[in-house]
Amino acid sequence: MLVASAPAKQFIKQRQLTSDAIQRLVQILYVYSSLLKGMPKEKYDPPDPRRLYTIMSSEAAASGKKSNWTELEISGRVRSLSSSLWTLTHLTALHINNNNLSRIPPEIAKLPHLVFLNLSSNKLRSLPAELGNMVTLSPPRTTTPKTLDHFEGARPNDAHRFALVQKHTVEFNQVAMANSEGSEVMLNRVMTKDNIGVAVLLEVEKELFASGLKEPPEKQLLLVANAHMHWDPEYSDVKLIQTMMFLSELKSITERASSSINSTSPTSDIGSIPIVLCADLNSLPDSGVVEYLSNGGVAENHKDFKELRYSDCLTNFSCNGKNGKPDGSITHSFHLKSSYEGNLMPYTNYTYDFKGVIDYIFFSKTHMSVLGVLGPLETQWLRDNNITGCPHPHIPSDHFSLLAQLEYHPPLPPLNGVHLPVHSGTACDSKTLKE
Repeated sequence: MLVASAPAKQFIKQRQLTSDAIQRLVQILYVYSSLLKGMPKEKYDPPDPRRLYTIMSSEAAASGKKSNWTELEISGRVRSLSSSLWTLTHLTALHINNNNLSRIPPEIAKLPHLVFLNLSSNKLRSLPAELGNMVTLSPPRTTTPKTLDHFEGARPNDAHRFALVQKHTVEFNQVAMANSEGSEVMLNRVMTKDNIGVAVLLEVEKELFASGLKEPPEKQLLLVANAHMHWDPEYSDVKLIQTMMFLSELKSITERASSSINSTSPTSDIGSIPIVLCADLNSLPDSGVVEYLSNGGVAENHKDFKELRYSDCLTNFSCNGKNGKPDGSITHSFHLKSSYEGNLMPYTNYTYDFKGVIDYIFFSKTHMSVLGVLGPLETQWLRDNNITGCPHPHIPSDHFSLLAQLEYHPPLPPLNGVHLPVHSGTACDSKTLKE
């Protein structure tokens, strides 16, 4: 028997609840006491503000009022679901988390209006393929990883050929704050986005120069970088500035590394260290971001800046820096080229309401060339399997994998003490690496 506390009695007295309402209240208290019994206080889960329950009063029911509910929660360590559940075709949300379910029947596809489905904290090992046909379901949001060790993305395929020299994390909001120059739009639009970029400086192992290839007199470094830019299409200015900030930081990394190698040289040549940039740019091929990376710069009044007043702070990220001669454009020092050219990849992001190219692999075209890339999934296969969007049981991510095999061209040996420039068309022997 559940005994009501003094506050509960006072609540009942003040509200003048009917006997039916009191009975329902007692039932609710009993359910909650059963759930919380034996559970440590720190384990209590806060209530979900999305789910608010309203119990119809006996007066409303007597007056003929009809209930209208579109969400259903099933709890209590349930092991299997009743077949009658699939007759509730009006449901828009189904909460069956925190149970002991080991499988979800394919009949779940009979709920055509389902928008939210919570399956967390169960014993599921697989999902029915029919979930892929439920185009109304909203994919779950994921958070941006904050540490280099857990950041998924670029990874050299032959790790034994490289030695880690340095690793860097670039937080774009911190860079934006340090370079705002009093710009309100820089502080209000760019600094508020918490995207990051990461980079590792690698040394090419000497074994790479075997098979008769003369070992260079200086150690050879390679910078591999990865970034995730802001997602919202309405913030094309933020994406472009985040890309500029990232390349500016990569420039600083290569300058310091080059200076440490050529300590006797009065100036450091950042072009001596090739880079591979793999990124989810959240930008289409005709965007200012891709134009900036491919062409080496964009105009200060590019349409993607949305005519906002960024000009005072953008010079900090330009090739010549703040003290350089203004020429109406923001440039970078890297000679980059995309591994995927033309329409080879029709889409890298494949969702129910968007399909397009927003992921890229760029590389230093002065030091590398492309040997091959991983192509797209067959359109006919997607059609045959009724895959109209991802994530899907057969394809766990809405982003398709990119892979490029790059050929690295070592620098030519010095001729009479003069270092010759490296070009992708050099006839010297070369080695390959994969991204």
